[in-house]
Amino acid sequence: VQLQASGGGLVQAGGSLRLSCAASGSTFSSYALGWFRQAPGKEREFVAFISWSGRSTYYADSVKGRFTISRDNAKNAVWLQMPSLKPEDTAVYYCAARRVQTYSGYDVGYSYWGQGTKVTVSS
Repeated sequence: VQLQASGGGLVQAGGSLRLSCAASGSTFSSYALGWFRQAPGKEREFVAFISWSGRSTYYADSVKGRFTISRDNAKNAVWLQMPSLKPEDTAVYYCAARRVQTYSGYDVGYSYWGQGTKVTVSS
């Protein structure tokens, strides 16, 4: 599966962004999806996970209650809604896919990656 993330940009603290990840090349519903992010000078970290059906979701503690991951298998797309953004949310955000349907918060658990979209939150 090929993934392409989009929707990043520059936003003020408290603002919102909606990241999109479009998939192609394989049966999208066969994959569980995750969002990760990498801030400058830091390691890539888990943000959110969604199962193939969308019924199971998991979030990093840092975004729980703020961000929402969702997907539409008919549209081959997954989204990350990010309201109430903080400067510490600044990072390059990546969508990733894995065939194994169980939750994973580790980037090594994902075999397919999009190119990343940059989110900058100014204070």
